[in-house]
Amino acid sequence: MAKRTQIVCLHEGKQGRSIDPVFINALVKALKPSWIRPFVGSNLVRPIPCGGRGELIQRVPAALRACIRAGADTTLVVFADVDHDKPDCEALKAEFWRVARDAGITETEFAQIVFAFAKDRLENWIQFLHTGSTDESQEGPRVQYNRQAADAARFLADRCANQTNDPPLPPSLAWSCGNWRDLVRRMK
Repeated sequence: MAKRTQIVCLHEGKQGRSIDPVFINALVKALKPSWIRPFVGSNLVRPIPCGGRGELIQRVPAALRACIRAGADTTLVVFADVDHDKPDCEALKAEFWRVARDAGITETEFAQIVFAFAKDRLENWIQFLHTGSTDESQEGPRVQYNRQAADAARFLADRCANQTNDPPLPPSLAWSCGNWRDLVRRMK
């Protein structure tokens, strides 16, 4: 088991104008990954805003190489939105793979990335976690307060810990949770 792990998280949005880092930090802290001990300080999870999805996709190969060089099981997590130009999470992941492959990333290296893709926006997940329902074909309502995002992330972590299945997760959230569970299995 690794003694120190840092989670590097690339996400859409601009510094100070996105709820993504609030959600990400709250989620990881609430999940309490067993391979990160002791879980103190704020440097264990490093959210990096990347602007739009196109810029995010382009930055993944260099970020993955940096994580691999850092060693100590440094993990790259990528949060992105599955917009209307992609039918589902797998289609967006294929676009990330195409760019990574063209940049010389191997399939084995690419498989180390943990993808979390929200359809249509992270706000849809937050809406679901607060109300129990969301329509992923429509943009969820804008989150006005960081606390809404943090509370939703903690609720999601509780749901994962208790393996609650009711109500069923929206498809993109279920897909993303599966990717996190794969990481947990790898880190044991």
